[in-house]
Amino acid sequence: MTEEIIIAGFGGQGVLSMGKIIAYSGLMQGLEVSWMPSYGPEIRGGTANVTVILSDSRISSPILQKFSTAIILNQQSMDKFEPMVKPGGVLIYTPSTITRKPTRTDITIYPIKAIEEAAKINASKVANMFLLGAFMKIRPILQVDYVMEGIKHSVSERNWKYLPLNEKAIKAGMELVKE
Repeated sequence: MTEEIIIAGFGGQGVLSMGKIIAYSGLMQGLEVSWMPSYGPEIRGGTANVTVILSDSRISSPILQKFSTAIILNQQSMDKFEPMVKPGGVLIYTPSTITRKPTRTDITIYPIKAIEEAAKINASKVANMFLLGAFMKIRPILQVDYVMEGIKHSVSERNWKYLPLNEKAIKAGMELVKE
């Protein structure tokens, strides 16, 4: 099993955090992991993406040209990364931040209203956790317990008070997935 993931959006949307959580979770589950962030000098508001590879065998290179899963949070990222999803792969995106919907017919596409759902609970910062939950449902590689531990390793201890909210958002994100 090898899962090659690109997560892309604007800085401040939790793109890099989501990738880091996936990477930590994979490590704790005994998987081989690669985590490679990429962002401009602006960071918040600029474009950001992260490549994560999870595998049950050695990873030869962290540099990818094609991905099995893309999680897209803005139009620039959709334009750049939709063509890079492997045929048979998965594209997860937030429809409220996309002006041109994906058009591929050789991949499975999941619009996840993560931003709207986060707004409903007055917690816009957990929109990425709704997307993480959707990813976990679509690609059942990571276990919730390991993901929660991964969040603890990814955020400062002063933010641990938000762990229950993150877990709620992850589980709700799993429920947003429609076949």
